[in-house]
Amino acid sequence: MRITGLGHAGMFIETAGGNIICDPVLGPSFYGSWFPFPDNRGLDWERLGRDADFLYISHRHRDHFDPRLLERYIRKDIEVLLPEYPTDDLEQDLRALGYDNITYAPAGEVIERGVLKVMITPLRAPSDGPIGDSSLSVDDGTGSVLNQNDSHPLDLEKLMAFGKPDAYFTQVSGAIWWPMVYDLPLDAKQNFARLKREAQNKRAMYYIEKVDAPHVFPMAGPPMFLRDELFDFNGTGRNGESIFTDQKQFLAHMNELAPQYDGHLFVPGTVVTLEDRALVSVEQTLYSEEELHHIFEEKWDYLEEQRAARQQELRDEEARRAPILPPEEMLAAIKAWWEPLLKKSRTIRLGVGGNVRFRIGELDMVVDFPKAKVREYAGEECIYWYTIPADLVSTNIADHEIDWSNSIFLSMQFSVGRSGKFNEFLTTFLKCLSVDRIEYVENWYQEQTDQTEDAEIGEWVVQRRCPHLRADLTRTGSVDEDGVLTCSMHDWKWDLKTGRCLSTSGHPIRASRIIETGRAAREALQSAG
Repeated sequence: MRITGLGHAGMFIETAGGNIICDPVLGPSFYGSWFPFPDNRGLDWERLGRDADFLYISHRHRDHFDPRLLERYIRKDIEVLLPEYPTDDLEQDLRALGYDNITYAPAGEVIERGVLKVMITPLRAPSDGPIGDSSLSVDDGTGSVLNQNDSHPLDLEKLMAFGKPDAYFTQVSGAIWWPMVYDLPLDAKQNFARLKREAQNKRAMYYIEKVDAPHVFPMAGPPMFLRDELFDFNGTGRNGESIFTDQKQFLAHMNELAPQYDGHLFVPGTVVTLEDRALVSVEQTLYSEEELHHIFEEKWDYLEEQRAARQQELRDEEARRAPILPPEEMLAAIKAWWEPLLKKSRTIRLGVGGNVRFRIGELDMVVDFPKAKVREYAGEECIYWYTIPADLVSTNIADHEIDWSNSIFLSMQFSVGRSGKFNEFLTTFLKCLSVDRIEYVENWYQEQTDQTEDAEIGEWVVQRRCPHLRADLTRTGSVDEDGVLTCSMHDWKWDLKTGRCLSTSGHPIRASRIIETGRAAREALQSAG
């Protein structure tokens, strides 16, 4: 088995039963904001497209799903391995490009093509990518890999039922706009960015230790930001205000905490060879050692060179945007689109619980979540306030883009402020701008209200399932000496003495302290039958 890095989360897996091209992206993505780091244009994309037998797109984010690349390089009769998602948005996107040879991959079901076995593990919670994310397990008898990319699976037993991988590929960098675009003082951004990087590292290490593969390959980021207004957000930021850990930085972190695992640099052109279920070699075929030193050790110089060389790509992207709508037409379009969805979104409306202001070019608009109304702003008190370029919104309206969180927001070409903590329900609404998505999410939230099972964690009895994404807290939770519970999946925290969520509002937890004498009595009764 041979695995070639294609940049970002992309890889080309050559197996004894056929070749799988995964998440191929050239970009730029998200309105020209994200470029793969390092530059992956030097790969032989014609050969990769010609030699691929299977296409796997993990999810619909544009740093994983690049329609222009697919149109140019990937033939239309290729067999597409489609994750099982609750809505068919990714399938419809692929069919619109002409891909009809689709194999539906039910969750956790092994698909066999001769000696080749593959399994796709989808995630379906509202916070998982654009209502869906997935990982790919591959085994051809000579080797096995787990391509987890951006996904954060909760049920590792099901994932690992496929078998322990010989090589493990996983996201370690961030994919979020917090705190860079927020209206905050620099010192606050620096502190929040540091906390976010630490949380990302903790989550990555959690999975590395649970998967326990001998060889680990950090991937799926960071991006390059080559637009002038975003350039200082590269990496950890010109001033330490950004969240994007690079591959070498994480490898140093992992080697310090878990030297029992062999970490390897995985960039465009890296070729990993497995034979007899052992790693034979890791070769760099696109970049020399000197070039890699320049890319990672002289990063800002390299980024400046990339910025100077790729301005035409940015101009081309801007030329593809839709004409800016007049303010009254934009308001009417959003009102007609969003108000019917708001009326279906009882749980989301209650969760947002206030007004949200959008300043879009000349339009000043408020979304009144409690009343399910969209109208011109008239001085109302708001819990969030966004400032967004009008051409981005006009393009999303023209394209009927149903996921604004993972299009405009990940572009980072906007600014935002808020009163209070992060509101998950608002972000969820803005990634669910279709009837199918809203109905699914409302049903999902209703199903999560039944959290009756309890479990013991240290000196506490808590509800077993995390109120955020239903992770099993006996596996992902830890309690410190102050009675603060932390779920390692997303670093959310709760004060167990009060049940209050310390990370955001609206997610309390049920908890009580165990009285040691009571525990002893209970254990005695249990042992006595």
